[in-house]
Amino acid sequence: MTAVVSRGIDAVLAASRAGVARLGPAELLEAAARGALVVDTRTDAQRRRQGEFPGAVVIDRTVLEWRLDPASEARIPEATGYDLEVVVLCRQGYSSSLAAASLRAVGLHRATDLVGGVEAWLGAGLPMSEAGADVRE
Repeated sequence: MTAVVSRGIDAVLAASRAGVARLGPAELLEAAARGALVVDTRTDAQRRRQGEFPGAVVIDRTVLEWRLDPASEARIPEATGYDLEVVVLCRQGYSSSLAAASLRAVGLHRATDLVGGVEAWLGAGLPMSEAGADVRE
């Protein structure tokens, strides 16, 4: 019988970020300008409080891998290949790190996230969108 080693969430989070070039708000603007897919995984309640992120596709965290894996029958049209640059964001930049690591495990080797999440974006004085969300089910 193999013993289960408990790593704890802090260790898992650190491992998910190891060797990854995470983006700040200015770098996210540059990535979006060059065609990166920006994916918002915040909950409906978080999006109501903070606003909609400009240009982002909203994908629930529970189906993220299926929607972005180019080999999945449930993929979104933007999931065109494993070389797709994906920037995941959440409220504070924690769950987005785990989500980006999961996408890299699926094969999307360019998946990363926004350091500090939408709170960092807002803290940098950058605007949210006035348009409705592009929600993908």
